[in-house]
Amino acid sequence: MKLRPLHDRILVKRSEEGESMQGGIIIPDTAKEKPQRAEVVAVGAGKMLDNGQRVECDVKAGDQILFGKYSGSEVKIDGQEYLILREDEILAVLG
Repeated sequence: MKLRPLHDRILVKRSEEGESMQGGIIIPDTAKEKPQRAEVVAVGAGKMLDNGQRVECDVKAGDQILFGKYSGSEVKIDGQEYLILREDEILAVLG
Protein backbone atom coordinates (compact mmCIF):
# COMPACT_ATOMS: atom_id res chain seq x y z
CA MET A 1 0.00 0.00 0.00
CA LYS A 2 1.26 3.45 -0.87
CA LEU A 3 0.78 6.05 1.84
CA ARG A 4 1.53 9.78 1.65
CA PRO A 5 1.30 11.81 4.87
CA LEU A 6 -0.38 15.22 4.65
CA HIS A 7 1.17 18.64 5.31
CA ASP A 8 4.05 18.50 7.86
CA ARG A 9 3.41 14.93 8.98
CA ILE A 10 6.00 12.18 8.64
CA LEU A 11 5.55 8.39 8.53
CA VAL A 12 8.31 6.52 10.37
CA LYS A 13 9.12 2.92 11.28
CA ARG A 14 10.70 2.36 14.69
CA SER A 15 14.19 0.86 14.69
CA GLU A 16 14.45 -2.49 16.42
CA GLU A 17 16.62 -2.51 19.53
CA GLY A 18 18.76 -5.51 20.40
CA GLU A 19 17.78 -7.72 23.34
CA SER A 20 19.02 -6.05 26.50
CA MET A 21 20.24 -7.69 29.67
CA GLN A 22 20.70 -6.06 33.04
CA GLY A 23 22.65 -7.98 35.64
CA GLY A 24 22.27 -11.24 33.70
CA ILE A 25 18.46 -10.96 33.59
CA ILE A 26 16.74 -10.90 30.21
CA ILE A 27 14.06 -8.22 30.12
CA PRO A 28 10.83 -9.48 28.48
CA ASP A 29 9.36 -7.61 25.51
CA THR A 30 6.39 -6.40 27.55
CA ALA A 31 8.67 -4.60 30.03
CA LYS A 32 10.92 -2.98 27.43
CA GLU A 33 10.49 0.64 26.43
CA LYS A 34 9.78 1.26 22.78
CA PRO A 35 12.75 2.75 20.92
CA GLN A 36 12.77 6.49 20.27
CA ARG A 37 14.77 6.03 17.10
CA ALA A 38 13.15 5.49 13.70
CA GLU A 39 13.65 5.54 9.95
CA VAL A 40 11.62 7.99 7.88
CA VAL A 41 9.43 6.09 5.38
CA ALA A 42 7.42 8.95 3.82
CA VAL A 43 7.19 12.74 4.20
CA GLY A 44 4.29 15.12 3.57
CA ALA A 45 4.48 18.12 1.25
CA GLY A 46 5.24 20.56 4.09
CA LYS A 47 3.62 23.06 6.38
CA MET A 48 1.34 25.73 4.89
CA LEU A 49 2.04 29.22 6.25
CA ASP A 50 -0.61 31.92 6.79
CA ASN A 51 0.55 33.78 3.66
CA GLY A 52 -0.09 30.71 1.45
CA GLN A 53 3.53 29.62 1.05
CA ARG A 54 4.53 26.04 1.77
CA VAL A 55 7.64 25.23 3.83
CA GLU A 56 9.09 21.82 2.93
CA CYS A 57 10.10 19.37 5.67
CA ASP A 58 13.78 19.18 6.65
CA VAL A 59 13.80 15.36 6.68
CA LYS A 60 13.49 12.97 3.75
CA ALA A 61 12.74 9.28 3.31
CA GLY A 62 15.61 7.12 4.57
CA ASP A 63 16.76 9.53 7.32
CA GLN A 64 17.31 8.15 10.83
CA ILE A 65 15.65 10.32 13.48
CA LEU A 66 15.15 10.65 17.23
CA PHE A 67 11.75 11.66 18.60
CA GLY A 68 10.11 12.25 21.98
CA LYS A 69 8.87 9.34 24.07
CA TYR A 70 5.16 10.21 23.83
CA SER A 71 5.18 11.69 20.32
CA GLY A 72 3.05 10.73 17.35
CA SER A 73 0.20 8.36 16.64
CA GLU A 74 0.73 4.63 16.18
CA VAL A 75 -0.85 3.02 13.12
CA LYS A 76 -0.78 -0.50 11.70
CA ILE A 77 -0.67 -0.84 7.91
CA ASP A 78 -0.48 -4.23 6.15
CA GLY A 79 0.65 -5.89 9.40
CA GLN A 80 3.51 -3.39 9.96
CA GLU A 81 3.54 -0.91 12.83
CA TYR A 82 4.33 2.70 11.97
CA LEU A 83 4.24 6.05 13.71
CA ILE A 84 2.92 9.31 12.25
CA LEU A 85 4.71 12.36 13.67
CA ARG A 86 4.53 16.07 13.05
CA GLU A 87 7.84 17.56 11.94
CA ASP A 88 8.14 19.60 15.15
CA GLU A 89 8.03 16.37 17.24
CA ILE A 90 11.37 15.25 15.75
CA LEU A 91 14.27 16.02 18.09
CA ALA A 92 17.23 15.24 15.83
CA VAL A 93 18.37 13.68 12.55
CA LEU A 94 21.13 11.08 12.95
CA GLY A 95 23.93 10.75 10.47
